[in-house]
Amino acid sequence: MQQTTSTTLVHHLLTPATIRLGLPGASKEDLLNNLIDVLANHPSVLDLDEVRAAVFAREEMMSTGVGKELALPHAKTGAVRETVAAFGVTAAPVAYGAIDNLPVRLLFLLVGTEAARSQHIKILSRISRLMNREVVRQRLLEAADAQTVLTIFEEAEGEMLDP
Repeated sequence: MQQTTSTTLVHHLLTPATIRLGLPGASKEDLLNNLIDVLANHPSVLDLDEVRAAVFAREEMMSTGVGKELALPHAKTGAVRETVAAFGVTAAPVAYGAIDNLPVRLLFLLVGTEAARSQHIKILSRISRLMNREVVRQRLLEAADAQTVLTIFEEAEGEMLDP
């Protein structure tokens, strides 16, 4: 039986092990590969190569660089048991083909199952609302460690009207 996560809370999807500060990469492809690699030992990832293929296939359809230095690479695939996520702050700004043509510094990777479409959309919406706030983006850029990133997401979600 396939296990699914019912949460749409962003900070519940992340752990210190799935957060990378100083994410290396000189190109969009490097960044995506390095962030996907963060999920290599995640217990809910069945096939990392399939996850990688799904993320890159989605990126081919349209850039997930949504503006304001943020990219939201995402995909749905049978290569995960439940929704998984990774978050990275780049070591330096990287050209990503974002909608506003600005380089990317913040990346939030979301990979869900085909069966959890509505949850996937809800989580992407929540991430977008959180990251639309300048103060949240700035705090994430300045975060010293992974635990601080988790705290920032938790506090920001707590301030939202409909958690």
